[in-house]
Amino acid sequence: MDLGAMLAGKRVLVTGASSGLGENFARVAARNGAKVVIAARRKARLDALADDLAKLGAAQVTVVEMDVASEQSIEAAFAAIDASGDMLDVVVNNAGVAGSGSALALPIEDFDTLMATNVRGVWLVSVQAARRWKKACRGGSIINIASIQGERVMPGIAPYSTSKAAVVHMTRSLALEWAPFGIRVNAIEPGYIGTEMTDGMWETEQGKALIARIPMRRLGKAEELDGLLLLLATDAGSWMTGACVPVDGGHLCSSL
Repeated sequence: MDLGAMLAGKRVLVTGASSGLGENFARVAARNGAKVVIAARRKARLDALADDLAKLGAAQVTVVEMDVASEQSIEAAFAAIDASGDMLDVVVNNAGVAGSGSALALPIEDFDTLMATNVRGVWLVSVQAARRWKKACRGGSIINIASIQGERVMPGIAPYSTSKAAVVHMTRSLALEWAPFGIRVNAIEPGYIGTEMTDGMWETEQGKALIARIPMRRLGKAEELDGLLLLLATDAGSWMTGACVPVDGGHLCSSL
């Protein structure tokens, strides 16, 4: 979605920007005139994306390596961001991993790895940004990418659902705590969207059955999150904080 220069003058960090929804969010920010900071572990993919963002109209593009499962990596990335330009205005906590399998058979190491990325990483990145905004006596917007799995559950993905429920509650808790500082914290809860991470499953019988349960009877597209992202990132959503908004083709309101 391109609505002109809605993000002109704003500096936007997108984590997990090397593919999928994160790459799309970075492109949205660039097309709307933002100074874009793209962060992920795969620097080669970020470098390629950076060239595209410049062509799309980004006022500035900064590439930083960041592993959100590592506090040291996050601290180093924020130090690099501080040194490379203006203070951030918007943080999109998109980095995340999926996981499936029986809870009874899941190695605890796999559980810990998923939580380190999906929950601890969101916390650490948010705190790094909020500390800077509070110290500078200025507000900012944090947009967490949660999931409808944070509201309802299905068999076989208990750790993932647990992590996204934690992100939903973290969003509301931090929104309450940081509202006096002008820091807004909101979340987007995507439903089933075709991405690089999930593309292979939608042609399976299980995948087709999942799509059939969506009231709109189709997968979502990454660009169908663009409007909400822009609302939460700009002054158009200046009185929104603690909101966790599903974009899911009606899936959460489907019959049991």
